[in-house]
Amino acid sequence: MSLKPIDPKTLELNPFTTIGTEWMLLTAGNEDKHNTMTVSWGGLGVLWRKNVTYVLVRPQRYTMEFMDREEYYSLCVFDETYKPALKLCGTKSGRDIDKDKETGLTVMFDQEAPYYAEAKLVFICKKMSKQKMEPSSFIDSTIDETFYKEKDYHEVFVGDIVTILKQD
Repeated sequence: MSLKPIDPKTLELNPFTTIGTEWMLLTAGNEDKHNTMTVSWGGLGVLWRKNVTYVLVRPQRYTMEFMDREEYYSLCVFDETYKPALKLCGTKSGRDIDKDKETGLTVMFDQEAPYYAEAKLVFICKKMSKQKMEPSSFIDSTIDETFYKEKDYHEVFVGDIVTILKQD
């Protein structure tokens, strides 16, 4: 099996289970240095006449350095057998461990952003915007007290999907 480009119009997935239950790996960087982290908050949609992804990254995450620096990022979706690898990537920092080595995942560099060969689905995205979540914008007052006790508000990255790769 190998990853092949597909037309976005042929993509069939449930975003609620894909993102919220299966999770994804967000990866940015280059061949010299990159990092990945597990994301379970985000989305897919259409914005500014583009097919987009959006992901949320807290400022203290090591991946933030790469997201700020790089023009592109990837989002990789895996089958259930890779859940332990995604758990590790969501709980350990790339500052402290080599996540590729620890998970055994194979990082690829033949697209604009690094991604993983074992993924069943890959979104390669070009950053379009970044915006900090501000507590003054929360209409539901429980959001701040429930999710931001440390006041470490997420940055929201919106990316234009330039390529979708799917296992054939």
